[in-house]
Formats: sequence, C-alpha cells, structure tokens
Amino acid sequence: MIDIAKEHKVNDQIRVRQIRLIGAEGEQIGIIDTRDALAMAREKNLDLVMVSPQAVPPVCRLLDYGRFRYEQQQNEKENRKRARAQEVKAIKFRVKIDDHDFNTKTGHVRRFLEEGHKVKVTIMFRGRERTHPELGERILHRVAETLSDIGTPEGMPSMMGMDMNMIMAPKAAPAPRRDAAPQAEAPRPEAAANA
Repeated sequence: MIDIAKEHKVNDQIRVRQIRLIGAEGEQIGIIDTRDALAMAREKNLDLVMVSPQAVPPVCRLLDYGRFRYEQQQNEKENRKRARAQEVKAIKFRVKIDDHDFNTKTGHVRRFLEEGHKVKVTIMFRGRERTHPELGERILHRVAETLSDIGTPEGMPSMMGMDMNMIMAPKAAPAPRRDAAPQAEAPRPEAAANA
C-alpha cells in the first residue's frame, strides 16, 4: 500500500490537460481542466491526487494527501500484523520415535494449534528408512488422529527429498461463537418487550 501511495501524482505533478474530478465527499464533479481542479483544491485546502491514471481522461480526487498516506500506512501495518499472527510452525519426528517423545512432540503441536498457528509436521527418514514411506504415513496419521479435536490436516502427507510433510491447520472454534451469539440475542427480545 505504501508503494502505491508513492506512485500517486499529486498537485503540480499532474501534467494532463483535462481530468475527471471526484470531490472530497466522493461526489462526481465531472471533466474539468487540471488548472481549475488545482484551484479548487487550493481553495478547499486539499490536494489534487490522481487515483486512476489509466482512465481516459485520468481520474483525480480532492483529498488531504498527508492523511491519505497516513491511513494507507496504518492499513499496511495492520495487514502485516495479521500476516504475522498466523505463522507456520514446524515439528520434526523420526520414523523410530518412542511413545514418550511422540506424546511430547504432539503436545507441542497441540499448543501451536491452540495459539492459532499452522504446523508443518515433518517425518525425517534416514538411509533405508526412506524405502518404507508407509511408516512415516502411519506416524502422520497418528498425529492427525491424536489432534483431531483441535486441528485438521490440510492435505495428504507428501514426500520431499528425505522428508515427509503434512500441514496441520487449527480448527475454527465454533463453540465459543455459538455461546456468544445467544447471549447477544437474548437481550433483544427483552428490549423489544420493554419498548
């Protein structure tokens, strides 16, 4: 978004003769000379910003460009936070894994899923173990079954080199939403009866 903001032509950078102008409130003003639009922008203490240069004639808008840039930067920051919120965590298992190690690692996967992250579960093969991919699949299915209450596999296990991978995604938590919805709906009929 920030890059897009830098690409906008503003005020005197607009070098076309005529533009289609949109007012500060989003109203269509029409096709006018660029000089007249600049004069209108200065009168209203706003900027003339080209929002659609590929249109014929180009579309410009009256707005406070500093505020527009600030809002775009805030949106970009918010989008980056959301993108960071769900990371893909990774846990590695071996084909010959002990029950205690399996339970410990499965506990880690459970914690990541509860935090809302996706988890890449990897089975690492050594040497001849690679000739028995069914052993790795068995472990991945066991992980999926153990965590079926909180997560679901996004696809079938797949081999990549010496590793077999499966992505576990957290299940959406519909139970809390259902509980919250009736509480929100319950006061409405009472409010209607009181009114």
